Amino acid sequence: MSEFSYKQIYKKYLEFFKDNGHTIIPSSPLVPENDPSVLFVNAGMFPLIPFLQGQKHPQGKRLVNIQRCIRTGDIDEVGDDYHCTAFIMLGNWSLNDYFKKEAINYTVQFFVEKLGLDINKIYASVFQGDENIPADEVSINVWKEIFAKYNIEAKVGKDEKIQQFGKKENWWGLESGGPCGPDSEIFYDTGKEKCSEECNISCNCGKYVEIGNNVFMEYFKQGNSVLPLGRHNVDFGGGLERIVALLQNVENVYDIDIYKPILQKVKELGKTDNEKSERIIVDHIKAATWIIMDGVQPSRSQQGYILRRLIRRAIRHGKKLGIEREFTREIADICITQFKDIWTNLEQQKEEILKTIEEEERKFNRTLEQGLRELEKRIKREEEINGKDAFLLYETYGLPLEVTEEILEEKNIKLQSRDLFFQAEKEHQEKSRTTSQGMFKAGLTDTSEMSTKYHTASHLLLAALRRVLGDHVYQKGSNITPERLRFDFPNETKLSPEQVKEVENLVNEQIKKKLEVSFEEVDKKKALELVPFAAFTEKYGDIVKLYYIGPKENPFSIEICNGPHVENIEKLGNFKIQKQENVGAGVKRIKAILE
Repeated sequence: MSEFSYKQIYKKYLEFFKDNGHTIIPSSPLVPENDPSVLFVNAGMFPLIPFLQGQKHPQGKRLVNIQRCIRTGDIDEVGDDYHCTAFIMLGNWSLNDYFKKEAINYTVQFFVEKLGLDINKIYASVFQGDENIPADEVSINVWKEIFAKYNIEAKVGKDEKIQQFGKKENWWGLESGGPCGPDSEIFYDTGKEKCSEECNISCNCGKYVEIGNNVFMEYFKQGNSVLPLGRHNVDFGGGLERIVALLQNVENVYDIDIYKPILQKVKELGKTDNEKSERIIVDHIKAATWIIMDGVQPSRSQQGYILRRLIRRAIRHGKKLGIEREFTREIADICITQFKDIWTNLEQQKEEILKTIEEEERKFNRTLEQGLRELEKRIKREEEINGKDAFLLYETYGLPLEVTEEILEEKNIKLQSRDLFFQAEKEHQEKSRTTSQGMFKAGLTDTSEMSTKYHTASHLLLAALRRVLGDHVYQKGSNITPERLRFDFPNETKLSPEQVKEVENLVNEQIKKKLEVSFEEVDKKKALELVPFAAFTEKYGDIVKLYYIGPKENPFSIEICNGPHVENIEKLGNFKIQKQENVGAGVKRIKAILE
């Protein structure tokens, strides 16, 4: 098997398909231009969806490119041998031109004859059919012909060279509808032992690695019906990092040539060895440089939130390695050096990228200091601190579990129920993974620090609106995420610019006063006498919580609520109204952020 460099392989790929009549098209930016359904381009075919649906592509019917991709759903998987947040996808397409036979032959020819992969280690999966769609016999026969050409007898079945699976493994299509069809994946046997008797090419144990997938779009989904499309498209995608790892005979993508210098620098900076943490830093900082290059800045929403999460997660794992000083700029610098020949804008925007990452690290370190102060407060109050508390400190302030335990140990305090940390972490990962599918909606649990801040800020907003607009204002609806608050209220007109400023000033004046937040449990009837404008009272029981912002005898805000809230509004920062909208007749909506 030949050993080529990362850059040589993608160049060979482009050259091979160019020689076979394909036009090379550029990589699209990571942020989709006209589609809000996903945060980032996550596959090579994504920018080509209009053309797969029938729109004529200006470059013709045969296309090829390398596409930079970000997959947010894989963030929690990073650290194993093959998962990456940012990666390059090799892609080639036939837009109603060649179909299954040519596509599969091109794929095998490239892998075996151009790259030197061993045909004896290659396996294929095909669609087995269901009650509505027949089995993909065409692809089965194509694979049999290909293996026969290499004097390999190929059978169909478990443990055979050709294996059949259902729609979960061998079908591609959007839930919303559109072009869809069976696919045929290509796998490579790494030589590892099977994990069990049930192990097959779709197993995730690492014995078999998927290196490419041909999707055959010959159907169209409309509602619950799947009908013939009337045209035939081919969409091939292959992960470059995985292919390089196989060709360079290394067990993971972090040991391939283009990543090695980055990993080596991380190892030099670390005082302890932790393979997973080292890999996470390499992946996340590399991803951050690509994302910033494509115009994203760290923020509390959408793409900016993902960027911030990646940088801060890398910093957390730097702490695990014993890196005490700022380090992300150094790692980012090497990432840019390694990939600048592929993505030339990395070099052109180098200083901006490095400055952005460096500043985010400084902001996060200040947040970590807040976490240490919060822990000290709890210790002084002699509160019991358990694993769940430790996770909240970790998620809110980035305070690693090990640091929390060290501080407690110094004070002869034992962390109670340590397992609750990992339980809470797992629950958070599941929620985070779910919200990362398609459009990223929240990303943190409802009890996250930012959600709590925004919930508290919504109380201040209502109180300020009532003072500026009048007592007719009440909460008709609200939506809180870690990125912003959305608040609906009755009013005939939007706020004037002067009223917007007045509301903002009222809220920020209270924040500067550092008012405390407190509550008391009272009879519902009494509560409604104090809060006659309360909304959704039917959801409360006979005893309710009254939340006060400011002294009880003269609060700025008083509301019936179940929380969560901050203890003192000084934590909120600066309140700013970003947008106003008309929701319906006489109902207005405000979207606001905390800076």
